[in-house]
Amino acid sequence: MKATPWYRDRDAWGWIGLRFLPAFAPLMLAWEIAQLPLYTIWTEASGVYIAFAVAHCTLGDLLIGGAALFIALLLTREGGIAGWRWRRLALLVAPLGVAYTAFSEWMNTEVLGSWAYASSMPTVAIAGAEIGVAPLLQWLLVPPIALALARRRAVA
Repeated sequence: MKATPWYRDRDAWGWIGLRFLPAFAPLMLAWEIAQLPLYTIWTEASGVYIAFAVAHCTLGDLLIGGAALFIALLLTREGGIAGWRWRRLALLVAPLGVAYTAFSEWMNTEVLGSWAYASSMPTVAIAGAEIGVAPLLQWLLVPPIALALARRRAVA
């Protein structure tokens, strides 16, 4: 008999909404605030605009993180939360977030000019584009930490 897929497991949805996202959000908010000096917005924008940008970016991070988790769950064909392979999920969520972030950073810094890096932002060349190291590290580190924190409180 085939196991119930994760998206039909009420406990899985509860864990995502009540454990993962609440663990993920403050970590992303803290990272967004901490990396502000690495962007020109820190010295060029008003406090109100900076606050808006932090809120906007944090909400975007929640959408990206949720989508990355859903994609990882689909790719791994997970069943109910009790049987989730947590390490495998973390190893998929992080690179999915990094991939989207690399694209977004390139699009916004090089194509649209929506924001710019300060000279203090370390960068790495990816496919000919200079991408900030801080946002890449954000997605390598924060999702696995949030998964671990939320898992500790998982009802399985």
